[in-house]
Amino acid sequence: MTQEQSAIRIQGLDVTFATDGGDVHAVHGIDLDVRSGEVLAVVGESGSGKTVTARAILGLLPETARVDGAVVLSGQDVVALSPDRLRAVRGTEAAMIFQEPMTALNPVFTVGWQIAEGIRAHERIGRKEARERAVEILRKVGIPDPERRVDDYPHQFSGGQKQRIVIAQALVLGPKVIIADEPTTALDVTVQAEILDLLRRARDEFGTAIVLITHNMGVVADLADRVAVMYRGDIVETARAVDLFARPQHAYTQRLLAAVPRLAIADRPYTGDVDAEPVVRAEGLEIEYPGRFGARGFRAVDGVSFDIRPGEVLGLVGESGSGKTTIGRAMAALAPVTGGSLRVLGAELNGIRERDFRARRREIGFVFQDPASSFNPLLTIGACVAEPLRVHGVGQSEADDRVAELLEAVHLPPEVARRFPHELSGGQRQRASLARALVLEPKLVIADEPTSALDVSVQARVLELFTELQERFGFAALFITHDLAVVDLLAHRVVVLHRGRIAEQGRTADVLGAPQDPYTRRLIASLPVPDPVLQAQRRAEWERVAAAG
Repeated sequence: MTQEQSAIRIQGLDVTFATDGGDVHAVHGIDLDVRSGEVLAVVGESGSGKTVTARAILGLLPETARVDGAVVLSGQDVVALSPDRLRAVRGTEAAMIFQEPMTALNPVFTVGWQIAEGIRAHERIGRKEARERAVEILRKVGIPDPERRVDDYPHQFSGGQKQRIVIAQALVLGPKVIIADEPTTALDVTVQAEILDLLRRARDEFGTAIVLITHNMGVVADLADRVAVMYRGDIVETARAVDLFARPQHAYTQRLLAAVPRLAIADRPYTGDVDAEPVVRAEGLEIEYPGRFGARGFRAVDGVSFDIRPGEVLGLVGESGSGKTTIGRAMAALAPVTGGSLRVLGAELNGIRERDFRARRREIGFVFQDPASSFNPLLTIGACVAEPLRVHGVGQSEADDRVAELLEAVHLPPEVARRFPHELSGGQRQRASLARALVLEPKLVIADEPTSALDVSVQARVLELFTELQERFGFAALFITHDLAVVDLLAHRVVVLHRGRIAEQGRTADVLGAPQDPYTRRLIASLPVPDPVLQAQRRAEWERVAAAG
C-alpha cells in the first residue's frame, strides 16, 4: 500500500508507561494502516492496548508515557509534533468520539456553543456563522429541531442524542480520520443501531476513515471493513471482517469469537413449583415521580403486572427510560409505589414504611452495573463483601468464614480478600460483587446491567458464574438488561418494557423466538450478530422494521 492510499500509517508504535511499581509496556512495536473511507476495528480485552493505540494517534497519552515509532497522519508524524501543532491537527485532520458523552460535553455550556467554539478555535469566522454551522451539523446527525435544540444543555438530551452531538463535534471540521472509542457501549440496542448507521453514513458521504475501538463483536460485524485483533500489546491477527469471522486464524481470536453471546433462542425451562407463592408479584404497578414547582409528575411505570417465582430468573428488558431500573429500585423499597400493588417477600410495598421493610432487605441481594463505584475504595474486598453481615450483627469470625466460602464459590482465590477494589480487574470486581450480593443468603437477587461494561470473554465467564450460582443457591432473580442475547442465556421468562408499560411477556424462548409486539421485533432486529454476512441481512430487516414504525 502506498503512503497516499493511507489515511493513517502506524509504524513500530511502542508505548511504555512509567509507574510507581515499574514500567508497564502497553504496546509492543505494532504496525497498522487505515485507508480513506475504511473502517478498521481494533478489538481485544481490557489491557490489550487498543485504547492506548487509539489515543496515540491524536497524541492524547499522558506525560508518563514513552512513545517510540511513528504515527503518520496527513504526511506528519504525530509522535514528533509540538503541542501547538498537535492542537492544530486535532479536529481538522483527526477527531475522537469518546465512550461516555457526558465526560466529553461541558454541562455548563449549550451544545451549540461547544460545537461553535471548536470551529472558531480552528477557523477565523464569526459567532453567527459558527452557530449556523453548528445547527447544520446537528441536523446532519439527526438531532430533531436543531434550530431550537442548539441552545439546549447536555442534560436535556437522551444518551443516544448526546452521542450524536459528540459525533457532530467530531465531524464539523471535516477530519480525514475519526477515532471512535467504544462509541456504543452504554447504549440500548435500538439507539446503538442508529449510531452505527450514522457512522456508516459518515464513512460513505464524507469519505472519512474510522478507527473503531470496541469489544462488541456484533458492532464489528455490522460496521468494520477490516479487523485488527490485539492481545497483551501485540496485534495477533489482521484480516477483512468477512474473513476473520468466517476463518479466524489465531487461537485468541477464536476464543474471543466463541465467547460472544448469541441469540440462540434457547429454552431454559423453570423446574420449580409453579404453584408456590411468588417471591415478587406486581399487579397494576404504578410509579410516578412528582413534578417540581407545580408541574405535572412523570409516570415512569404505568400499570405493570408480573410475578417472579422461587428459584426463577426473570429478564427485564427495554431501552433507557422504559422503567426497568425504577422497577428494580421499587422492589427494594428504594422507589415509592404510587399505585397498584407490589408484593415482595410477602410484604406489600404500596404505602409501607421504611422501618417495616428494613428486616426483609436482608433477604435481597444486589448486583450493580459498575462494581468499582459500588465498593468502598478504602476497604479491602473481604471487608466489602462482609459489610452486609456486619450491618446485620454477624460476628467477625463467622463473617470471615462466610466471605471465604463465597469467594471460593465465585472462583476467586482467598488472597483477593486482602486486596482493594482498584487492584482487581473489572471481571474480578464483578465476581466479588456477586459474592457480596449472596453473603446474606438472599431469596431474591436484583441484578441491574451487571455485564454491560465488561469485555465479551469476561462477560461470558460472569454470566456462566451467575447461572451456576443461581442453580446452586436457588435464589429468584430479576435480571435487568438491554442485551437480549444475555436474557436468552439466563432467563426462564422475560418481560419487555416500553415507555413504562409491558409490550410483551412470557417464556424467553416464546418471546424471543416468535415476538408478537412490533416493539419486541424492533428490539430483536436491532441486535447486531457476530457475522458480517448475516448482519448485513439483519440490518436490512432493521431498516424495514424501523421504517414501518
